[in-house]
Amino acid sequence: MEDLVMEDEEEDCPELVPIDTQSAPPAEQIPVTIITGYLGAGKTTLLNYILTEQHNKRIAVILNEFGEGSALEKSLAVSQGGELYEEWLELRNGCLCCSVKDNGLKAIENLMEKKGKFDYILLETTGLADPGAVASMFWVDAELGSDVYLDGIVTVIDAKYGRQQLTEEKPDGLISEAARQVAVADLTIINKTDLVTEEELNQVRDTVRSINGLVKILETQRSRVDLFEVLDLHSFDSKVGTNLAEKFQLMKPPAPHLDKSILTVTFEVTGDLSEDALNVFIQDLLWEKMFKNKKGQPMTVIRLKGIVSLAGKAHQVMLQGVHELYELNDTPQLWEENPRINRLVFIGRNLDKDILQEQIISALMQGGRKN
Repeated sequence: MEDLVMEDEEEDCPELVPIDTQSAPPAEQIPVTIITGYLGAGKTTLLNYILTEQHNKRIAVILNEFGEGSALEKSLAVSQGGELYEEWLELRNGCLCCSVKDNGLKAIENLMEKKGKFDYILLETTGLADPGAVASMFWVDAELGSDVYLDGIVTVIDAKYGRQQLTEEKPDGLISEAARQVAVADLTIINKTDLVTEEELNQVRDTVRSINGLVKILETQRSRVDLFEVLDLHSFDSKVGTNLAEKFQLMKPPAPHLDKSILTVTFEVTGDLSEDALNVFIQDLLWEKMFKNKKGQPMTVIRLKGIVSLAGKAHQVMLQGVHELYELNDTPQLWEENPRINRLVFIGRNLDKDILQEQIISALMQGGRKN
């Protein structure tokens, strides 16, 4: 009798029905823009301007607790019994000004849990922080299904003192914080232009461009910018991509450099790359620091961008790198050029164009196809 009952139970067992994962669209991610800049450049003024300007957007401006200090920041109550959030200040234009102890991803996600979704999140880093390290954190977590994604890095520069800060020589061969902030930037805002002559402004502009040949430059007074020049940069979005072909045409040769400064190196090579060979090259460059320039100095790459042709793929592939992190992503753009042209941009220190180009050509010969 027990056997009959068991058989009946087995027969009544419901069939497994596959779940339609396509019916529910993925939750929309919120863009995070990192605002950085040397002490006194005007980044807090920029954030205050955004917080008080009428723009009909719900923006969370997150101030680092070690920031330069501002009227809004001082109005926040500090040290709320060990809570992650010290305090927030809601403003009439829909913005939220927040001061946090931790500018990491979890802090931002907790903020969204408490206060709801935002249209944009702007994150201020301290004047001495390396924005590349913060950017890497968001970039990695976005790939792991986070609610936020990295939209871009904005660096504010003091027009009067910026050139001095960018060319500062640090002990033990270290890179100045100001130069590093420009090297990783997608947009630079040269602020306080009313305090310098046109010649001085040109010198700052040339110095910025020589460090980062890809960066977009805005010039302002009192950090007043069109907000939509700062938002929706899509600098790390492979689906939107960057038209490096156009940027290559606009880029100028770098100005003469000090030995210890950062510079931009660009070149083009034709042919299809083996993905394995390209990964080995990038890892040897970023992780192992295997390549040296003609003076025997190890090359250090801070930012890397490129459009590459991988063997067997009809679509262009975007290469992105920040410090030791990098990724290869298909873009929607089909290759129309024949032969295909790989366009690569390296921003860093002790870079040698000839040696980097030789290494890429070597990768082309290893399983790829040189046209």
